[in-house]
Amino acid sequence: MKKAVFLLAASSLLVAAAPAQPDPAALRATIASLVGFGTRHTLSTTTDPKRGIGAARRWAAGRFESYSKACGGCLAVETIGDMFTGPRAPDGVRVEDVIAIQKGTGDPDRVVIVQGHIDSRVNDVMDIATDAPGANDDASGSALVMETARLLSREKFAGTIVYALLSGEEQGLWGGKLLADTAKARGWKVAAVLNNDIVGNTHGIGGEHVDDKVRVFSEGIRFLGDPRLQRQTGEEDDSPSRALAKVVVATAAADPGIGLEALAIRRPDRFQRGGDQTPFLEAGLPAVRFTEATENYDRQHQTVRTENGRRYGDTIEFVDFPYLAKVTALNMAVARRLAEAPAAPESAAISGALSDDTKVSWPAVPGAAGYRIRWRRADGMAWTDSRDVGADVTSVDLARTNIDDHFFAVSALAKGGEESIPTFAGAPLRPTPGTTAR
Repeated sequence: MKKAVFLLAASSLLVAAAPAQPDPAALRATIASLVGFGTRHTLSTTTDPKRGIGAARRWAAGRFESYSKACGGCLAVETIGDMFTGPRAPDGVRVEDVIAIQKGTGDPDRVVIVQGHIDSRVNDVMDIATDAPGANDDASGSALVMETARLLSREKFAGTIVYALLSGEEQGLWGGKLLADTAKARGWKVAAVLNNDIVGNTHGIGGEHVDDKVRVFSEGIRFLGDPRLQRQTGEEDDSPSRALAKVVVATAAADPGIGLEALAIRRPDRFQRGGDQTPFLEAGLPAVRFTEATENYDRQHQTVRTENGRRYGDTIEFVDFPYLAKVTALNMAVARRLAEAPAAPESAAISGALSDDTKVSWPAVPGAAGYRIRWRRADGMAWTDSRDVGADVTSVDLARTNIDDHFFAVSALAKGGEESIPTFAGAPLRPTPGTTAR
């Protein structure tokens, strides 16, 4: 009997220690509240207490404050802003982002950003008065951010997590630009940006129903950097953005309980479209975009109406909340891993030309408990082999691993085994004959 009581008590402790899971009902309630503001157009009213972008942002800040109160003040909530002018705001508009900062306990300058945009629109991007529910684009991403903040604020991490609700996306990705500039000004060492935009629909315009996959878009050729070096080393599938996407894919595969397969789409965004990850990519930071696996374009940027029996409009009835909970769970798992992992090595190099062996070397990472050297055959995309070494090691000789036939990378490990984004190992740029190295 005592043994049974002990086992029951141990089981209860395990259940209590299990991380909380996203709640579809909570996600629904958040989206319903956001839809209730009528329009969240960036140029809509900022003074009305119940309608418009201003009311929506104040409400969201209040929600963040309530999460902070529940965790003893662990979130610093603020609204940042700046003026922007462009074709979709010719007279200028103040764009404001609402952010909640969960400061890390070990390396607070290392930052993981989880974000979505709170603004919405209808067919006419200049129409600031018509109701624009934006239930999926992008109240779904905003709800994901808020649910992630609600749950992860109960935990502690070595690195900092920033939960961000951006404005001005529909006018020119201005909220993303504002936050990227803020990160630079504050000296944040951004480890990853997880941008969530249109993540709650599972019924495509062609009749498809996909509720077990999510697309993750990533940049191959870096916006910043020397393309000659990338061309020489073959880094185009291992840029920081692409490496982050692979982390997302691996995280989803390692936890079948999430119930979601992450599809690494090898382009920065959907064809001829963009999102708030773009300003971070342009700043040279690792960023990806999460988007549902199948889209319905009748429910994006559409005035709510029915024409010839066909329904248009981005309303809440078309959001799949169990699916949105899965995408939220995946964001949480990635953020949790990267907030606990050390920083990625700043660089990594290989040598061994005209040899059957390869030497991989890298600079030490402060706080790393060890390193993982990864490699794969050069005709593949996923890392297949690895070797772990201690914190005092900064180079490894891989015997009979030909430098021409393999790609290499190095990641840093925490004491608990959490792994940073792998840093691709390339050689210094060799000058082209007849040119001068720069």
